[in-house]
Amino acid sequence: MKMLINVPETVVADALRGMAATHPDLTVDVERRIVLRRDAPVADKVGLVSGGGSGHEPLHGGFVGPGMLDAACPGEVFTSPVPDQMARAAAAVDSGRGVLFIVKNYTGDVLNFDMAAELAEDEGVQVAKVLVDDDVAVSGSTYTTGRRGTGATLFVEKLAGAAAEEGAPLERVEAIARRVNESSRSFGVALGAPTTPAKGGPTFDLPAGELELGIGIHGEPGRERRGMMTSGEIADFAVDAVLEDLRPEGPVLALINGMGATPLLELYGFAAEVHRVLAERGVPVARALVGNYVTSLDMAGCSVTLCRADEELLRLWDAPVRTPGLRWGM
Repeated sequence: MKMLINVPETVVADALRGMAATHPDLTVDVERRIVLRRDAPVADKVGLVSGGGSGHEPLHGGFVGPGMLDAACPGEVFTSPVPDQMARAAAAVDSGRGVLFIVKNYTGDVLNFDMAAELAEDEGVQVAKVLVDDDVAVSGSTYTTGRRGTGATLFVEKLAGAAAEEGAPLERVEAIARRVNESSRSFGVALGAPTTPAKGGPTFDLPAGELELGIGIHGEPGRERRGMMTSGEIADFAVDAVLEDLRPEGPVLALINGMGATPLLELYGFAAEVHRVLAERGVPVARALVGNYVTSLDMAGCSVTLCRADEELLRLWDAPVRTPGLRWGM
């Protein structure tokens, strides 16, 4: 496999050096693996910290900035960051109003963020935690107990981030994050396997002419394998899987997400099919976002995330945001 890297051992550090050179509004600590808003800690504001294994970019480091995260902690590829990273990030963004940890439901992330919260609290930082577990494809996997955390992470970080930017207290920011997670569901599909730098080849075997329905963002298996389907057939299956669990009674936010190797030409075509299915099911789309946001290295495929939207969540969604991966209104 051909990859645009130097050596596998320095992939994350090299990427962080590139972020530092490209985004002067961020403070990137390459050695300690922390990405910060340059103005952190922001006075009289709740700090938001997230993180996870690298390979899902722009999640999480690409969502650091006004209107979203105050800090992100990248681990090695598909590997949780360590507690010391998260505790340092919490201390760096704490203005005295507390810090919210946003954690995807993967065993390593959950354990390490729990330990980091204890470390931070020992240093006098008030910490709240919200677990993202939106994937309806499976209730557990090698990586998780319960549903996996996937595309809803973007919704939680954006909407809770907007609330924090408005000056909401920690209890309110935490409540909004929990409500967004509870109101969101996702389903992913793989057309091809990702390639990790350490392995230099596909992480699993997906024969030509087949796809995996319900894939995880690390390449975990889903519900079933089938012969290749059309974009419309995939949209029918994925949206129905989400709606069966979510059961919205009003408008939704929609994320049509690429897994890293799917071009926008295909994603926009798939988005048209998602809109068609939702219209046929009587579900209005209040806002939609299309692109590669919660990825799995170079995996070919897509995911659909829907979030039940009310007036408050739409206002927070429309609030200004300025990060490398998401930007409007500023």
